[in-house]
Order: sequence, then C-alpha cells, then structure tokens
Amino acid sequence: MIPVSTRFERTIAKPAEVEGIGFITGAFVHLRFCPAAPGTGIQFLRTDIAQSVPIRAHVGNVTGTQRRTTLGEKPFQVTLVEHVLAALAALRVDNCLVELNAVEPPGLDGSCLGFIEALKSAGSETQSSRRTIYSVESPVILESNGATLALHPCEGEGLKLTYFLDYGNHSPIHRQVHTLKFELGNFIREVANCRTFLLEEEASQLRLLGLGCRTTTQDLLVFGKHGPIDNELRFANEPARHKILDMVGDLALLGADLRGHVVAFRSGHPLNVEMARTLAARLGSAAAARYLLAA
Repeated sequence: MIPVSTRFERTIAKPAEVEGIGFITGAFVHLRFCPAAPGTGIQFLRTDIAQSVPIRAHVGNVTGTQRRTTLGEKPFQVTLVEHVLAALAALRVDNCLVELNAVEPPGLDGSCLGFIEALKSAGSETQSSRRTIYSVESPVILESNGATLALHPCEGEGLKLTYFLDYGNHSPIHRQVHTLKFELGNFIREVANCRTFLLEEEASQLRLLGLGCRTTTQDLLVFGKHGPIDNELRFANEPARHKILDMVGDLALLGADLRGHVVAFRSGHPLNVEMARTLAARLGSAAAARYLLAA
C-alpha cells in the first residue's frame, strides 16, 4: 500500500436521528448520529445496555460476516452495520459516534438513503486531522468458493467499484453488472436507494429461525420464481447496485480512503471484510517498515 494523497477529516455539525423497525429482531430502533473529535473514527454505542462501551468500526473488531457484517462481542455487539457505514463513507464523515438502542440499526427500506438524508440534514464540519488516501502498486486478488474480489491500481483520481452478479442459469435474479465512480452525487443517484434482497426460500428459512418477523415483502426485495414479490425494482440491476453499497460499507472498515478499481464477482461480506483485513495488514507492514527506516 502506498500513500498517494491526504484530505482533512470531517464530522457532522450537529446530532441527527433515524428511527424504524430492525429487520432482524423486529424491534423499534432509535439511532442517533453524534459529532466526534478528530481521530475518533466511527464508533457504535449500545444505549440499551448499562455500562456499554463504544465499538470502533474497524476490521479488527469484525466478529461475523454471515449475511451481514457484525462488530464486537456480546452483549455489546452491533450487526448489519454496512448500510450505516456506506452512508458515512459516501458523505466523507470520518469521525462520528453512532448511538442505538438495539443490536441493529433501523432497516428502513433496505437501502442507506434514509441514513444519508439524516446525515445531510446535520451538516458537516472540516477538522484539523488528516486522512490518508492509499493505492496499490499491483493487484490484490482474493478468491473463495468461486467468488473473487480484487483491488487494481488505476490511473486518475478516486475509487471505482464494479460488481458482477451471477446466481446461475436458474436463478430468478438475472446476471447483471454495475460500475460506480465513487463520488457523493453518483452514489446518491445510482446506489444509495438500492435495497437489500434475498430469495424467497432464504426469507422462509430466516422466518423459521424467528428472524425478520416484522419485515414484509414490501419492505425489501424478496425474489420469487418470477421476480420480486409484492414489489418493483428501482433499477433493472438493483441487486448488483446494492452489492456495491455493501462493498462501500464493508471496505470503510479499513479506516482509510482507497484509490483504484475494486472488481467483484459473486462476492459478499466475507470477501469484502477479508479484503479490508488484507489491506489493513499491508498498511501495518508499511508503517513498521517506515518506522525501521527512520530509526
């Protein structure tokens, strides 16, 4: 990993709140975004638990990637954090305390647009600390069970993300692809309102486990044999766009900005987090090397 630039960090100007039903527990959740000091990073704090401690949104604190990304250990852990993190990353909010009174944020409509709207209403403040932007000199490629995720160096500024979705010939979700140039305006127009999706049989299995008891087919995209049930797509390739939303949230766990082109094929939270973990290890090695050279 090589540093290519820096920018000033930002926080929000005032608190902002979001309320709604949690997709997993069915609980009514109150979430509050709060300003935070330079260098704090993003932290989650459970307000429903006495003597709760903040959990930093960093790949080192990830404890689960099955269907969603989970941070921390019980009883303080927080799950399904990727949509909140994607909204914060899109708005370049680097330091923020996220208070919530449940194990998960509000599900809203399965996208992150509601979080973005709340954060935009709070305004932002530029801070004195700086955040480093990194690139790679050669591709970093991860593979697992037929899925791949790669970060390629590329010319120009900023970050691009491409997702190739392929669930096979017999899936009700057709093959699709989307590429996003990661800038706030593009993110809001192309990705922010794209919703969580799952297959009808997956939804049934979750119900049998007692999960999603207050979530209906009108709350998020559930695909039956002939497409979405009781719902309509916002884009023909909405699932691929939502996968990019998830990637943005999971890669934010690196705690640094990236420059390059992220290309994914059939990947999900496990590979996203593994990429963040791999890059974090490289950052640590690079920092150690700089320290030795300076000694």
